[in-house]
This record gives sequence, structure tokens and C-alpha cells, in this order.
Amino acid sequence: MITLILIALAGLAGQLVDGGLGMGFGVTSTTILIMLAGLGPAQASAVVHTAELGTTLVSGISHWKFGNVDWRTVAAIGIPGAVGAFAGATVLSHLSTDAAKPIMSLILTAIGINLVYRFSRGLIRRQLAATPHSTPFLGGLGLFGGFIDATGGGGWGPVTTSTLLSAGRSEPRRIVGTVNTAEFFVTAAATAGFVLGMWDDLVNHFSAVLALLLGGVIAAPLAAWLVTRLNPILLGGIVGTLIVVLNLPVVLKVLGVSATVLVAVRVAVLVVGVALSILGWKRHRENWRVANEKENVEDSSPTPAPTATA
Repeated sequence: MITLILIALAGLAGQLVDGGLGMGFGVTSTTILIMLAGLGPAQASAVVHTAELGTTLVSGISHWKFGNVDWRTVAAIGIPGAVGAFAGATVLSHLSTDAAKPIMSLILTAIGINLVYRFSRGLIRRQLAATPHSTPFLGGLGLFGGFIDATGGGGWGPVTTSTLLSAGRSEPRRIVGTVNTAEFFVTAAATAGFVLGMWDDLVNHFSAVLALLLGGVIAAPLAAWLVTRLNPILLGGIVGTLIVVLNLPVVLKVLGVSATVLVAVRVAVLVVGVALSILGWKRHRENWRVANEKENVEDSSPTPAPTATA
């Protein structure tokens, strides 16, 4: 019962993060499931992806109704993403727990560092690039994101959404809606891989799937409210920092690093991560101020007089 409560709390925390950032449910939930609920890496990823089947389907339909989906990009990124996710789930299903845990922790650490780096920049794009992404680029990004998502228990959003947002070739709402819609296919493929590779484990942990869903459902309304109150730049940096704090020591421990050094590493990562998160928040505010001032100047510029014609 205590384990199921912890899993429900993982779903709640994951949904709060995802509601504030538009990404992070899988990464946050998987980290908590491994660290607090004691699930193995493969079991945690299988539970998360099975639970996400419902959430990604509803999310995709919602974005489609609001006109946030570019179906060409969904196909270009979602199909390779599904292939990568199935391959990742198959690989993870056949790894022993002892071998899989440091590998997953390494992937989660890399995702956390990526989040801290991207959100520390505090960038804002008002102007969109003139040309769309090429199909090979989207296919490669989807394949990599899908593989990381399955083997890391999450990471589709941090890898794909953050990359496309940084490129600035489409409206943010279209990027989030398109990536979330494509995630359903990625999640379905990953779940299929886990079903084929570890059906018995998935059946035995089906109560964990329900607990994770319950926590996410409870948190959904609160997340929708919090997203209007929290600064996503600051939240993203702090979440990335905590993911690194929890997973980097697991990797270093395998390399023989002493317990004393691991404590120092945790403290150092926490201090640096929080500092970068605050820096990103300040940069975000400054960028918004400069962008708004530039727009106000352009709006107040006098309209050129029409040229007289004979």
C-alpha cells in the first residue's frame, strides 16, 4: 500500500511538472518510481508508458481540436519516434536490473543537464525562421527522442520540444501540440515493446499503472492552475537540477566514487543548478522587457505617407 501511495505521488508530481512545462511527466515519474518506490528501471519505464497511453491520447485530441497540430510534422517525427521507442523498450527489457539502473540514470542525468542548460538561457523567440525543418532532421530527432524516451523512462518532451522551441521555426503552441500528439504513437510503440519483452512484469505492476494514473488525474486541475502562477523558466531549471541531483550519484557510484564525494557532488549540483535556474529566470524577464520595448517602438513608428502618382 505504501508503495502504491508513493507511485500515486510520483504521478501527481510528474503531472504538476508537465502542466507547468509541457514536458517532464515521464522523466519526473520514472525518477521517483526508481528512487522512492523501488521499481527497477524497466518496470518503471513500462509503468510510465502504459499510464501515458491515456494521457497522451487525450492531450493529442485536445490539441487537435484547438488547432495546435501540424499533421505533416506529426508524421515526420512520430513514425521514426515510434521506431526508436520500440527499439529502446526492447533493449531495456533485456537488460538486467543491475546493468539497466546506471544506464537509465546516465540518460536521466543527461536530460536533466539539458533542461538546466536550455532554461538557464532564458531565450524568447518572437520572430520565426523563414524555412521549416527538413524531413530528415525531424526523422532523426524523432528516432533519437523515441529511443531516449523508452530507455530513460521519459525524455520525449525534453529532447524534441525543447529542440524545436529553440530553433524557433513554428509557433510555440503548434510545437507543443504537434509533439504531444506524436507522443501518443511513441508511447504506444514503447508500451508494445515492453509488452513483448516483459508481459508478466507489466501485469504484476498493473496496480502501479492505475496508481500513477490516479495521481496524474488528481494533479491535472492543480497543474492547470499552477501554470498561471509559476514561471516555467524557473520551474524547468529547478526540475532539471533535481533530476541531476538524484541520478548523477548513481552513475558515479558505479565508477567507485566514495560516499563522501557523492554528498559533495549533490551539494555542488544543487547550488550550481539553482543559481543557473535563477539566472535563466532573470534573463527571461530581461528578454521579455527588451522584446516588449522593441515592439512598442515599432508600433509607434509613423506610417510612411503614400507616394503620389500621376
